[in-house]
Amino acid sequence: MLKFVNPEGNYAPPGGGYTQTIIVPANARWLVTAGQVGLTPDGTLPKGIEAQAEQCYRNVLACLKGNGMGPEDLVKVTIYLTDNRYIPAYRAARDKIIGTQYKPAATLVVVDGLAAPEMLMEVEAIAAKA
Repeated sequence: MLKFVNPEGNYAPPGGGYTQTIIVPANARWLVTAGQVGLTPDGTLPKGIEAQAEQCYRNVLACLKGNGMGPEDLVKVTIYLTDNRYIPAYRAARDKIIGTQYKPAATLVVVDGLAAPEMLMEVEAIAAKA
């Protein structure tokens, strides 16, 4: 079982959507995903940050499920947004699709662009299951 720790002497995570540190037990099985964008299973890209953000997290869940894992196994996510105004939409999608009870470590990066100009968000995930 993963142990989620916000160490004393460090700041509280802004927005409360992540944990500062996660301890992974010995002999855990690790999973690293490629960056997940908002493409649907049929290869279409929804318009708008809300729809793309939700699909990014659905794709992360599909990667987890396909490997016998769930959101409780997330250790770290790295979120790439093409505009800092998308932060509220990304957080709402994360909470809606992943849930608020799971708070992996997280890094948020605002970038000039992704693989295609119409892509607004990408999420990389690392998970571990004991």
